Amino acid sequence: MTAERFDIVVIGAGIAGASVAAELAGAGHILLAEAEDFPGYHATGRSAAFREECYGGPDVVPLTLASGSYLEKGGFLTPRGGLYVAREGQGDELDAFYRQFCAAGVTMERLDRAALEARLPGIRPGWDYALHQPNCADIDVAALHEHYLAKARSGGVELRTGHRLSAAERDGAGWRLDFGSRGEVLAGVVVNAAGAWADHVACMCGANPLGITPLRRTVMQLRIDPSPPADLPLVLDLSGDFYFRPDGGKLWLSPHDETPSEPCDAAPEEMDVALAIDRFEKVVDWRIEAVERKWAGLRSFSPDRLPVYGFDPQVGDFFWFAGQGGYGIQTAPAGARLGAQLITGATRDEMTERLDVKLYTPARFAAVMA
Repeated sequence: MTAERFDIVVIGAGIAGASVAAELAGAGHILLAEAEDFPGYHATGRSAAFREECYGGPDVVPLTLASGSYLEKGGFLTPRGGLYVAREGQGDELDAFYRQFCAAGVTMERLDRAALEARLPGIRPGWDYALHQPNCADIDVAALHEHYLAKARSGGVELRTGHRLSAAERDGAGWRLDFGSRGEVLAGVVVNAAGAWADHVACMCGANPLGITPLRRTVMQLRIDPSPPADLPLVLDLSGDFYFRPDGGKLWLSPHDETPSEPCDAAPEEMDVALAIDRFEKVVDWRIEAVERKWAGLRSFSPDRLPVYGFDPQVGDFFWFAGQGGYGIQTAPAGARLGAQLITGATRDEMTERLDVKLYTPARFAAVMA
């Protein structure tokens, strides 16, 4: 039987694959291949679901800011506001953080202790400094993911679930991709949007792995007394030890853990849950009544913690769209638009024209690839 031929095959249908496939729609015969039985099973479906403009560092800020209008106009954002809180003795560190991110284009304001108490009732003594980020917002991740899947489908992209890549080889001017019992397809271009499995996919395609590392992140849902105010901001520790936010009368809490992991169906560790609770109880005087749910997901980072967008410099027609860490959802519009433009050679537009492609190219890891 002759294998079906596609112009582009995108590996992975989480937010990365779904968004870039949607932006590629109309650029040929395109397959979106998902290993699991439904898209978004791993990192996308387990996101803490907020847009925070400092997330990822100054070189990710341009992607976040460029994506904001798309998310807002699409109705995927609910205003929340964010607070970075800092301990006694961290004033200089807070000032440096403020200057660095304001210079990158983030809107923030300093708060004194009285203003902090007004926004975070019950905060314990010793937390003397805060920065308020008014543009922080909740993201409806499920709606955004479905939006991109629907946009891809309406543009003629074919989604196939249960398609786990098992082998790949060059076939003339393109690729022969083996999906095991689901059969083989031919592809002109392979787009590696496999998240935690990105390096594995690269190796199957004969490309050198970049060192994209999955890191486990734990989140839990707490019932607390008093119940958190509905308008409570997202609260983040300047040192990166925790974050929490309200959700439907409950509280979502994370110890901001980053534990290296093999690509897998991640599960929370009790030690991380206990660590989060211990840190939380040192911040506010609210009483924890129950841990109602707990889960974990894998956030995948490149060695320099920036996303990787671009053709592999050694293996032809193999495009990296990976390493998006925990900010892949809030940067999805600009990242996907840029990725599609790089794949097709299309002219950059208003959303992407100010992005520095050199920051994200896989060629920056030339020493790793050698």
